[in-house]
Amino acid sequence: MRTLRWENQVSVYTVDELGESYRRLYELAYGAAREAYAPYSRFCVGAALLLENGEIVCGNNQENAAYPSGLCAERTALFYAGARFPDVPVAVLAIAALKAGKRTDSVTPCGACRQVMLEMERRHGRPIRVMLCGEKEVYEFACVADLLPFSFSDEDLVSRQG
Repeated sequence: MRTLRWENQVSVYTVDELGESYRRLYELAYGAAREAYAPYSRFCVGAALLLENGEIVCGNNQENAAYPSGLCAERTALFYAGARFPDVPVAVLAIAALKAGKRTDSVTPCGACRQVMLEMERRHGRPIRVMLCGEKEVYEFACVADLLPFSFSDEDLVSRQG
């Protein structure tokens, strides 16, 4: 047996330390969370994407009584960005959540969202910075791959012949 070890670096900022563009994404993500359709969980999540062309795209979770039919904020924003700006990479993705109308500590994306985020990162060949927004602090990851070690990718679909 052998043991593998890997490390991640996460930058932690107080909200007051955020630069202007990050502060804007932080506020837009919370604004998107306020508009979420979450009558069942009452857990409202918002996402704000800064695209490399300067456009900002927001999304929020959209629930449905048939739970698997809903969609998370991250995927809502990413799929819209992919449809509207298919050739434009995402530079930064900010994620924020409200519980009972109050800002939560940082929220992490679910596994399905992480996989979609990673696909978008690989699709454009550029890292996506991820901001996990909390009431007082923001965790910043340099790329989505840091959130999903041992990920599934297109390489897993290709036959590996010698």
